[in-house]
Amino acid sequence: MFKITTNELRDLIIAFIFISLSFSILYSGRNVALLGSIFPVVLIGLGLGFVLHELGHKFASMHYGYWAEFKLWPAGLILALVSSFFGFVFAAPGAVYTYAGNQLDEKTNGIISIAGPVVNIVLALVFLLIGVAIYAPAHYDAAMQFVFIVCCLGFTTNSYLAVFNLIPIWNLDGSKVLRWNILVWIVTIAVAGFMTYLSMTIGTENIIRMIMGL
Repeated sequence: MFKITTNELRDLIIAFIFISLSFSILYSGRNVALLGSIFPVVLIGLGLGFVLHELGHKFASMHYGYWAEFKLWPAGLILALVSSFFGFVFAAPGAVYTYAGNQLDEKTNGIISIAGPVVNIVLALVFLLIGVAIYAPAHYDAAMQFVFIVCCLGFTTNSYLAVFNLIPIWNLDGSKVLRWNILVWIVTIAVAGFMTYLSMTIGTENIIRMIMGL
């Protein structure tokens, strides 16, 4: 049975706002005047991906019968905000802690860890498909244009979140996945990396146009 505590909900909301604000500062080029228009887009496109990433870990842990809870990392919030002023975001405002004592083997830990990045990859592809579906009406309908912008940013940022979390350093997901299964780690980071590369080189809109044969 899924259960979320009051403290966990509070921490998720704070992290959700801080991570969205950090990326808004990054994408606005540190232009305060643009923050108001960019923040809602980032809140949906990226903030949603962050929350679902963490819930992916939580659901995977609870699937194995362990209690799991998201906890805020205050230093991570500061790092996210500060790094956004230097052209990148260190996106680690908190993490889901699985309470399993010494029972958590490498395979189970690896599967729980990879759940978050996989959620981001799937969400990125969902944003991409929605972008394809609304590409035409987005040219003449303001509401559809907003949704299309969210989808473009959602594809880019969720691809990036997957890659970032799969880096096999420190306590990131990638280090646990790599210890469990190197092939799974290679395939997953290759897919997320390729998606990130495409979004940062040819751009999400051009990917959509290529899919549509335009």
